[in-house]
Amino acid sequence: MVADSVDTITPADITPELARDAGFPDVRAAVADLRGDPDLPLYCIRFRPAAGPDPRAQLAATADLSDDDVRAISKRLARMDTASKRGPWTILVLRQIASQPAVSSALLAAELDWDRPDYKLHVRRLKALGLTISLDVGYRIAPRGAAYLAKRAGAG
Repeated sequence: MVADSVDTITPADITPELARDAGFPDVRAAVADLRGDPDLPLYCIRFRPAAGPDPRAQLAATADLSDDDVRAISKRLARMDTASKRGPWTILVLRQIASQPAVSSALLAAELDWDRPDYKLHVRRLKALGLTISLDVGYRIAPRGAAYLAKRAGAG
């Protein structure tokens, strides 16, 4: 992704379209999610896809995992789980996506009693590791994610 623009805005500048583009259902939810001192600046950053292949897509297509790859992925996921206020979530979400491809993120989030924007942020972290793929509606497990889950299941 490439940042096209960075603008300073106020909460009053958040339109319904801007809220939806940011992953919120409406302006009220977007404003409610703002954190920090209200006197600090609020930035609106607009992104567009970068030219060339997405390195995450190339990583996601890699289904041939070595034992070292599996250990490295496991270590990254364990760090995410440990750092999360939710506790262990990574395998739960990977299995959920694997069993329910192309299901709306709103439904998947509700199933776990999470709010949708938070759910989507967590899934983006899995996508950055090449484990999931975003669809027009919902997600699917990437070949790399499926291989990881299979190797993990075979290990114990």
